[in-house]
Amino acid sequence: MPQASIVVVGAGLAGLRACEGLRSRGFEGRITLVGDEPHLPYDRPPLSKQFLAGEWELDRVMLSSPEKIAGLGLDLRIGPEQRAVSLDLGVRRLVLASGEAVGFDGLVLATGSAARKLPDLNRLPGVHVLRTLDDAMALREVLVRPGARLALAGAGFIGLEVAATARRLGAEVTVVEPLEVPLGRVLGPVLGRACEAMHREEGVSFHLGTVVESVRAGSDGAAQPSGTGELACRLSNGQVVEVDALLVGIGAAPSVGFLEGSGLQAGPDGIVCDRFLTAGPGVVVAGDVARWPAPGWRVPAGDEETAPTVRVEHRTNAAEQGEVAAASLLAYLGLPTAPTAPAAATDLAPQAHELPYVWSDQYGVKIQALGLPRNDDEVVIVEGNPSERRFLALYGRGGRLQAAVGFSRPRHVMMVRPLLERGATLSEARALFS
Repeated sequence: MPQASIVVVGAGLAGLRACEGLRSRGFEGRITLVGDEPHLPYDRPPLSKQFLAGEWELDRVMLSSPEKIAGLGLDLRIGPEQRAVSLDLGVRRLVLASGEAVGFDGLVLATGSAARKLPDLNRLPGVHVLRTLDDAMALREVLVRPGARLALAGAGFIGLEVAATARRLGAEVTVVEPLEVPLGRVLGPVLGRACEAMHREEGVSFHLGTVVESVRAGSDGAAQPSGTGELACRLSNGQVVEVDALLVGIGAAPSVGFLEGSGLQAGPDGIVCDRFLTAGPGVVVAGDVARWPAPGWRVPAGDEETAPTVRVEHRTNAAEQGEVAAASLLAYLGLPTAPTAPAAATDLAPQAHELPYVWSDQYGVKIQALGLPRNDDEVVIVEGNPSERRFLALYGRGGRLQAAVGFSRPRHVMMVRPLLERGATLSEARALFS
């Protein structure tokens, strides 16, 4: 295959899958993998569960062994000094924090997202976010201490997974959430209340419709040897919660700051691309940062103009899009693929638009969401009972099936997939379980 140089920015799941996809298609040129963390690619879901609980050690969260990564023949640039700081598409050059400029013929942008923080709090001892491996290591030091007290600002999936892990470790847990129901924006009020009931049964305290207004360090303001500090969290309901650590779990933002002025359509909502994940000449995107044209099933009637694109922050999405991005980039560069290579970009493109799928493990319950539920959808429980933590809910909008969410009902969730894929009505889906 003709020699060329490809740079992959982002050493997470999507970036690694792109590198693997390039090699599996016969690309023999230079691949530079750029990441701003000092670790080889690792998996993020265990950070709030098995790794945080101390059940898994570092080797269990790695996406690939050092030997397999070495076998890809990558020019690895990982660590804070390798962070991408600017991109000049005119001269095909990426500038790193070290000042080095890396040239390329093709570019894969798979930079993922960064945890949002509460202003003025991130420097206080004991205030944490959870996005990276180092974040998880720091929080784990807190939770393994006997009698640990943890507050969580935000009741999304990450916050509630950490709450479940912390309770399993014996920590005292308080959740502070501005909405009136946990997971309200993601699952809506019916299933959000089911999650709340499950956590309350496990001993979690909630302050709903409430925010953390301020955080004050302990009386001496000093950090403890474990890296925590006594914190007094003042809430908007007037109460003060004293804890050893506060985890801020208020979502994540696409990491696109270095693309300012690059000419790409990039901003707080990600990087706009076509259905083959192409964002510009010789530039493809994958994972959390990708915003692509929404397949017809996802666009509610009447919303075609207001919801033309979609961005999905799910693990399966990152893995699939890494493959599509590799195929698309080689096609753009006009490079032939190996005779035994996987399908071409035109065949792989549908994988970039699979039904969104996300799962969460809490107290031994596997929560699975297939599709894109909205908090204003009609919700119907068709199997089981929320009080038993085993049930299936269908989401509908305008009479059309939009999503299925199951609590420890994996087989039933997957039974709904064909209906979602062909745009079935909510009535058809309900009949499947009658």
